Amino acid sequence: MKNVNKRREEYKTLILIPFFALGMALSYNLFVFPNSFAPSGVGGIATMVQYVFKFNAGYLNMAINVPILIVAWKLVDREFVIKTGLFTLCFSGFLMLFEHVDFSRFYYLTANGTSKILGPVAAAVVNGTFYGLALRVHGSSGGTDVVSFCIRHYHPEYNVTWISFVLNAIIACVSYVVYGYQFEPVICCIVYCFVLTAMGNRVLQGAQSALKFEIVTEDPEQLAGDLMQELKHGVTMVPAEGAYTRERKSLVICIVNKHQIADVKKIIGHYPGSFAYISSVSQTLGNFVKIK
Repeated sequence: MKNVNKRREEYKTLILIPFFALGMALSYNLFVFPNSFAPSGVGGIATMVQYVFKFNAGYLNMAINVPILIVAWKLVDREFVIKTGLFTLCFSGFLMLFEHVDFSRFYYLTANGTSKILGPVAAAVVNGTFYGLALRVHGSSGGTDVVSFCIRHYHPEYNVTWISFVLNAIIACVSYVVYGYQFEPVICCIVYCFVLTAMGNRVLQGAQSALKFEIVTEDPEQLAGDLMQELKHGVTMVPAEGAYTRERKSLVICIVNKHQIADVKKIIGHYPGSFAYISSVSQTLGNFVKIK
């Protein structure tokens, strides 16, 4: 039964990935291509080539990603490569298809006096959303992400984020030359990279982030019972000892959803001798949602 459910989830994922690619391809056509700036990654390289040579970015995006994915097949998790390959194939295909579609009435154009920075921001928000969704299903949009993981295979000590940052910084510098020795495309590329990363992280971690309460108390049983009854989350109790007073206490640990912070504070308020501190949890695994 578990294998059947796992297959169903995989099939759902493979169906969703083309929609993620479709959304990103629409964003490129509405916000990126009309406004003369290069986004991050391989998409940025393809955009600059299309700008200079009028060669559809979809063909180049596929031509660059295919050899990268072939190399990654031997170095990186193959499920990741398959899903990334599907995203790349669909994204490139949609870019080729949209070459024959007139989107001009929907363009956001900075050349007509509107804010030059809003085009990159809008593109980054949309693309960051689909990029984060792709990461959540153990895939990616290809390009520099795959290169970063391949480099990390040989140098595990390297930070993937910094590798991607260096690669994207090079693209930003090249865009200075491609777009007529102007700083605006470089600034747009930097803004795009920043917002894309922030949005991708928000989508990736937003649904799985939580808060961890660690409460030092003399009434662990009663406090734990109230937390479990009111919040429907499990609680862990650890024996503790005050370093100054040498008094025996307990450390009650509870992971809760962000909207429950007021409820936890209210419960702790019923135990005046308790002390608590809060920390963020970027991701939760296992049966976190609810207990019976």
